[in-house]
Amino acid sequence: MSIRIFCICLCGIILTTSLFSQKQILSGEIWPDNKGKHINAHGGGMLFHKGRYYWYGEYKDAKTNAALSGVSCYSSANLLNWKYEGIVLKVTDKSGHDIEQGCIIERPKVLYNAKTRKFVMWFHLELKDKGYNAARAALAVADNPKGPFIYQYSYRPNKGNWPLNFSNEQKTQIDAPSIFEKSWSAEWKNAVSDGLFVRRDYKGGQMSRDMTLFLDDNGKAYHIFASEENLTLQIAELSNDFCSHTGKYIRVAPGGHNEAPTIFKHNGNYWMITSGCTGWAPNEARMFRAKSIWGPWEQLPNPCVGPEAALTFRSQGTYIQKIQSQKGKFIFMADRWTPKKPSDGRYIWLPISFENEVPVIKWRESWAPASF
Repeated sequence: MSIRIFCICLCGIILTTSLFSQKQILSGEIWPDNKGKHINAHGGGMLFHKGRYYWYGEYKDAKTNAALSGVSCYSSANLLNWKYEGIVLKVTDKSGHDIEQGCIIERPKVLYNAKTRKFVMWFHLELKDKGYNAARAALAVADNPKGPFIYQYSYRPNKGNWPLNFSNEQKTQIDAPSIFEKSWSAEWKNAVSDGLFVRRDYKGGQMSRDMTLFLDDNGKAYHIFASEENLTLQIAELSNDFCSHTGKYIRVAPGGHNEAPTIFKHNGNYWMITSGCTGWAPNEARMFRAKSIWGPWEQLPNPCVGPEAALTFRSQGTYIQKIQSQKGKFIFMADRWTPKKPSDGRYIWLPISFENEVPVIKWRESWAPASF
């Protein structure tokens, strides 16, 4: 009898594995994990470590975008079939804590620091019941890619530091109080581009919302985030242990209203793909190029091609991941948000190709990383 039960269980395991084993990435479809549940890792980022990919993301509830659980992790050897590793950064029920249950945790990204042998997570944090007023960068650290990540602190970056591409005139300019009251007037827009909010936040630190991390070839790490009321992107250098900001940073596309930054490097060029700011609604992707991380950054046309390319295929970028087994191959990772049922959000992952050395993202219903 016991042998029969064992055989039935074994067949069940084999059947379950086959049911939830994918051979291709399916754009916008339910993506089951090893337990048959739709992967819940939104606004995610990726880490490749010792032969496995680790996908970190916001673990969404069915009814709210507030963090009720924390940051989830899934692992895979092939980018297709994902094992649920659990909640690796848990929110707390301690009242008044930075990551109290009900806070907002967005776009978690993880880097491995080879010198300290630590896994370093940064994410965008908004305090519970405070809307989007905090605009903080938050840090958690772990000894293992599967966690647990231990929360450290949060703050606004680069307190008391000016951007490298800020002139002495911009540093010493005094803004008339009336400018702050005239949102979206021509005077106000010019003032924003000229550093209105940089000067306002100089003493307390720069706002940090939608974000990503980037590890360069030389081991330097950078934090890229939407700042200045989401009107300007900033690129900031992280310390050698990746756990703080050095105070060295620049502004990119001042007043351009960009968010959702993603970044990668290919053949000596840095490429950044962002979106406009339209809330949960999709919009047209934007692309920037630079020879140095410190710029200057120039804007190029939308890299998306195909049906609904003007809406980034009804999605918003969250990360760009290199395919480790193939030189010069990258995946544009994006989310198709469903704000009325956040946990049902879908994933749009598409390969990045190059035409005349310029990135192109073409729509595909399905594709396999191994054959790209």
